[in-house]
Formats: sequence, C-alpha cells, structure tokens
Amino acid sequence: MLRDLVTANRSCRGFDRSRKIKREELLEMVDLARVTASAINKQPLKYFISNKDIITDKITDLVSFGGLLKDLNLPYKGEEPPAYIVICHDKSIVEEQPIFMYEAGISAQTIGLKATEMGLAICIMGGIDPKKVKEELFLPDEMEVKLIIAVGKSLEKAEIKEVESGEGVKYYRDNDGVQIVPKRKLEDIIINRE
Repeated sequence: MLRDLVTANRSCRGFDRSRKIKREELLEMVDLARVTASAINKQPLKYFISNKDIITDKITDLVSFGGLLKDLNLPYKGEEPPAYIVICHDKSIVEEQPIFMYEAGISAQTIGLKATEMGLAICIMGGIDPKKVKEELFLPDEMEVKLIIAVGKSLEKAEIKEVESGEGVKYYRDNDGVQIVPKRKLEDIIINRE
C-alpha cells in the first residue's frame, strides 16, 4: 500500500481546473504533515493555504514548473493548479538552521502522499524567490518561505523507468505526452555489497 502511494506520487504540472480543492482537503494534508518528526520538537513550520483563484493565479505567476521541460511552458493555459500550500519557517519559534530545511522536505513529502491517497497530485517547488512570494502574499516578517506545493487533480500520466548504471536520469515527456521519470536501480544505489 505505501509503495503504491510513493510510486504514484509524481510531480504534476497540468491540473484539471474543474476539480476544485476544498479548504478542508488542504487542512487534512497539512494536519498530517503537522504530526511528522521535528528536530528538538521545535515545530517551526507554518503553512499558507489557498484555493481562491485570485491568490492561486498570483502564486502561479511566481513559480516555475518543470525546470527540465522549459520549452513546454508548463502549466498550459487552463491547466494551472487550483490550490497551493506554501511551507514557511517561523523564525519567532527558532532561527533557521539547515536541519529545519529537512523538515520542510519531510512535510512536503507527507503532503504529497496524503494528496495521492485522496486521488490528487502535487508539484513541490523550491526554485522560487522567497522574498517576492512573501511580499505578494503579505506574510509576516518572521515567516521565511521554504517550499511551494501546487495541489490539484492531475491531467497527466507519469511512469517510472528503471535505468541502467551510467544512463541519464533527466525526466522527459515521450511522444504521447507521458512524463517518464528515470530512476536508478536498487543495486546501483547500495554502497556496500554485503
């Protein structure tokens, strides 16, 4: 069951705008992330959630989808995410340290797994201008933007493809528009052979 969720949890860059995301669904995702591990149990992560078009359109203009697929200009018009979760670090709880960035990753993965379980998809984006996002969303001074997660029902299909040792791992779209996600084989990522 968990393996199915993990393998189905692929980055999505094309969303069905007719499937609205309820605030309660976003809260359910964040609530699960809330109970994950936290260094020294400081729990510095806070979340900005939105399913309102005026805000989601603003966020879409601030992010970049599919860094390796720049020529496609994703998402296509009309396939923008209907909701977002912005993961922030609250510096009033504890100053930023590298270990807390791991927590943002754990939180994002947890949100992705919950979304997948709900029949939804996400795209985690870290290539953002945190200062600009903070200004556009009117976030308090103590909030530092770490990751942005697009949420919605996927219009895309993605497949994992195991690659031989030495082959490239750049994701791409095949002739049918299927996102191919190359993954190294298990034996190629285990360091010790005993």
